[in-house]
Amino acid sequence: MSELLKKEREIVIPGEILAKGMDFLPGENSYRENDNIYSKALGLVYVSGRVIKITPLSGPYIPMVGDRVIGRVTDITMTGWRINTGIAYSGILNVKDATTRFIKKGEDLSKIIAIGDYVIVMITQVTSQRLIDFSMRDPGLKKITGGRVIKINSHKVPRIIGKQASMVTLLREKTGCDITVGQNGRVWIRGTPEGELKAARAIKRIEERSHESGLTKSMETFLGGAQ
Repeated sequence: MSELLKKEREIVIPGEILAKGMDFLPGENSYRENDNIYSKALGLVYVSGRVIKITPLSGPYIPMVGDRVIGRVTDITMTGWRINTGIAYSGILNVKDATTRFIKKGEDLSKIIAIGDYVIVMITQVTSQRLIDFSMRDPGLKKITGGRVIKINSHKVPRIIGKQASMVTLLREKTGCDITVGQNGRVWIRGTPEGELKAARAIKRIEERSHESGLTKSMETFLGGAQ
């Protein structure tokens, strides 16, 4: 007989048994051994239908193709820009993937994106040598102007975004800010100085309390009175 042994959003440690029987399937950060499913990581339990997965509470961001991340330009090469995403992978944004505008040979690339600029980019390739290729040609991908960039634990990104973007929508409505959340844990906030501060405080609060249930309701109260 199959049995789920852990509740939704319960904190578990590596090796802890999550479910018994064959009615459940291991998902991300969980594994099957004989008839049981175990946790691979310290994290929160999530159950989607028959699939049990663990969202880690800590650890580095692992880049994946299709992820949208916020990076900082650290160097300019003959063919593009070197971008740091806060992890031990080297990333390149080639000229052909940065803009649809024709760029003449020898053109000063720093006039387009300068060293120190932040950009919203999408990962198009990750190699076994820890090299990443980026693109900036899809809607919403661009050089960042104005506002502030803050850093959070990348594993808390799903909580900042919320189910069907419910949490980030709440943050935008209550602070009046444009907010972009990168999968690598960098968040761009742009609005009034007061709005940016309010949003940054709220995001840090969500990060600290991501394990709590009823977080959206709690944040509605917090944002209603936060200054």
